[in-house]
Amino acid sequence: MSAIPKHDLVHEFPQFRDKIHQLKMSNAHFAKLFTAYHEVDHEVHRIETGAVNTSDDHLENRKKERLHLKDQLFQMLTAK
Repeated sequence: MSAIPKHDLVHEFPQFRDKIHQLKMSNAHFAKLFTAYHEVDHEVHRIETGAVNTSDDHLENRKKERLHLKDQLFQMLTAK
């Protein structure tokens, strides 16, 4: 079985490591989205590794939520 890829934000956007930290400390909205993203990513990872059993629909919905959060965070990271 191959390893489940990591989707944590720093792994997804290593070029923004410093900006992620800065925004987590200075922007409450970013920090809230970051926390939500981390929680959804952790849940998806637990489902994908078999630690939690759920329906395929639930997993797909959680993946869509993770992608939506990641898109919002990326917009904030790339904003001028």
